[in-house]
Amino acid sequence: MTVKPITVLLNAAKDGDSSAMDQVYSAAYQELKKLALAHRRRWRGNSTLNATALIGEVFIKLAGDKEPDFANRTHFFATASRAMRQVLVNYAQQQRATKRGGDAVRITLDEEKLAGDSTVEELLDLHELLTRMEAENPRRCQIVECRIFGGMTVEEVAEALSISPATVKREWQVASARIFMELEKK
Repeated sequence: MTVKPITVLLNAAKDGDSSAMDQVYSAAYQELKKLALAHRRRWRGNSTLNATALIGEVFIKLAGDKEPDFANRTHFFATASRAMRQVLVNYAQQQRATKRGGDAVRITLDEEKLAGDSTVEELLDLHELLTRMEAENPRRCQIVECRIFGGMTVEEVAEALSISPATVKREWQVASARIFMELEKK
């Protein structure tokens, strides 16, 4: 059996092929697993939400849409990036609510400028900052989500958001500098 490209499968799903989204999830699983494993390696402490569970939660969120409307592969992965952010933030909020301490999440915004460990509180601070950024500049927030949570390259973000790579680079520099400064204040 030949594996169809994700974009072809997404188009088939839009056209009513009920099995197409299952095939999309199968085809995307390995790429999403790489992302989830990268996120998982950055976390210390509680391993309840392992990479497989994270992917499962993302698929549940994506499957919530009865009629999928993904333009292409990069749009699908950009949406999956946002879902991954939501799952991770929900998990961090649950960890904070337990008040057991010791469970930490590590995120990396930019390996050279913004590397470092983040606690659950810092992940929630990042979420709060992204929420404010989204109100001010939704595109900038989408760029950050795609880069951090989706592990997308500048070119992939540009394609997903239908903007130029130069715009992505410029917006990423502004956003990452702001995030770094805001999180350093805390």
